Amino acid sequence: MTEREFSPPLIWLKAFEAAARHASFTLAAAELGLTQAAVSQQIKALESRLGATLFHRQQRGVALTPEGSAYLPHIQQAFAGLARSTQELFGRRSRPTLTILSPISFAALWLAPRLPVLEREAEGLAIDITTMHTPDHYGASTAVFDIRFGLGDWPGRTAYRLTTERLTPVAAPAVLKTGRKPAPDIWQRLPLLAVHGAREMWPDWFALSGEPPRGVARYRFDSFIAAMGAAEAGAGILLGSRPLIDGALRRRSLVTLSSFELPSTAGHFLTHAAGRKLSPAETAFLTALTRAAAPVLV
Repeated sequence: MTEREFSPPLIWLKAFEAAARHASFTLAAAELGLTQAAVSQQIKALESRLGATLFHRQQRGVALTPEGSAYLPHIQQAFAGLARSTQELFGRRSRPTLTILSPISFAALWLAPRLPVLEREAEGLAIDITTMHTPDHYGASTAVFDIRFGLGDWPGRTAYRLTTERLTPVAAPAVLKTGRKPAPDIWQRLPLLAVHGAREMWPDWFALSGEPPRGVARYRFDSFIAAMGAAEAGAGILLGSRPLIDGALRRRSLVTLSSFELPSTAGHFLTHAAGRKLSPAETAFLTALTRAAAPVLV
């Protein structure tokens, strides 16, 4: 007998699982909309296929045999997996789905920690998040919303500010060498880390902070989250973008090296096509996300 031929019909397994859960053929029959005789017949057929007795038949209900007890969790796990897969693949069709395009650093460091809040405030909304690395991804995107970094003035886009960036140097606490304060030689000892693009602002920070200027950054990354990972690993000093680094500061996987923060008018914005009429679900998400951003902007 092949594996396919040996595998019992689903209806037999459902009868077995329900009877085991209720310890009763009668209650299983009521749940499944069958007669007690039909459930009994299906379980007998299952036992015959398996070559094992799954239940002890008693005057009042039934009890699992050792073989039945061993088999039950596998069947329940299989049913749970089937239900989960069905929900993931098809359940979303019954819910409004919102698509967002976001820089990977913002999605991981700012948006992801706020998803539980969005789940509560935009209940029932399925959210698809796609990450991008280069600006040309915006032009090819069909997402309803996209997250952009800048000053908020993109032609043809309506923008809602989510963050206002402040830049401060950070490093892993393990490299400080003097406990909670940086050693005086840390600026000479550790290389600078930088991110290509708008955040490569080390010269501006040195010019305004009063620290002696340094040469060019030794390591450059194409995403802020990659540079931040390098800093947490002790590879050097990163000009950290707040609020993106705030979680790392709370965890103390990064510590600040100066009290000076370089202010900026740039930040992250939630944007959509100008003139787009938002659906109720899209409006709910917009409201929830801007509300979640409000404490950061105060």
